Amino acid sequence: MADALALDPPDPQLIDADVERAFAEDLGTGDATADLLPADAQAHAALTCREDAVLAGTPWFDACFRRLDPQVRIEWNARDGQPVAAGSVICRLHGRARALVSAERSALNFLQLLSGTATVTAAYVAAVAGTGVRVLDTRKTVPGLRLAQKYAVRCGGGHNHRIGLYDAILVKENHIAAAGGIAPAVAAARRLHPTLLLEIEVESLDELRQALAAGVDRIMLDNFTPPTMAEAVAIAAGRVDLEISGNVDLATIGEYARTGVDFISVGALTKHVRAVDLSLRLELVA
Repeated sequence: MADALALDPPDPQLIDADVERAFAEDLGTGDATADLLPADAQAHAALTCREDAVLAGTPWFDACFRRLDPQVRIEWNARDGQPVAAGSVICRLHGRARALVSAERSALNFLQLLSGTATVTAAYVAAVAGTGVRVLDTRKTVPGLRLAQKYAVRCGGGHNHRIGLYDAILVKENHIAAAGGIAPAVAAARRLHPTLLLEIEVESLDELRQALAAGVDRIMLDNFTPPTMAEAVAIAAGRVDLEISGNVDLATIGEYARTGVDFISVGALTKHVRAVDLSLRLELVA
């Protein structure tokens, strides 16, 4: 798991924008059911985690409740990046009853999804412990929540690959075909975007040698077998970073990591996430 003190969540304005979108689809013109509660009623609430997990998403959770009740008190017993045990109360809230029930679903949606991302990331990171390999995420994220999920990956001890198509170059088979080969594609990338990290995906040892000759920053080995991965590591001989992609799961990542590569990217961190089971119980203040 990550050191929660070292985590850097997205800009608060981005978090607020995420919350506004969530409320727009959930609250709409107002919470008709919350209208049943007295307007001035106050309440306590306790948030329980029903399974072992790694916590992530507290800034979004907090923003949901503060959007409806700026005076709400939120007391956390754990921080993002920390493990939480099944059955533990991880948070207590005190505020307007209407605000607590109206913000509940959106707040839990963020926290369950992002904790799910952090939890599965932590499992992958544990599977490569001692190898020196860094586990990377991908762009296979929930639309509109990429920065949130990539933050959750960091909470789980993983590392971020490129954020989007603008902050690094990843040359794949279609780019290579359109450019007329590996060497022309790399030359064009260096000419047009000389400051960006340049990575190229290869599907054979011959393409690996071409990429090394062309001078790239990182090479992605796509769907290589473990013996071929190990051979690729020997050929590269530390001249560039090597990344593995394709057919990676918890059953295979340990073997892949032991081949000596530097990175393993895992789409499942953000694509196949199961929400963590959380429960928020409310009690009106007499």
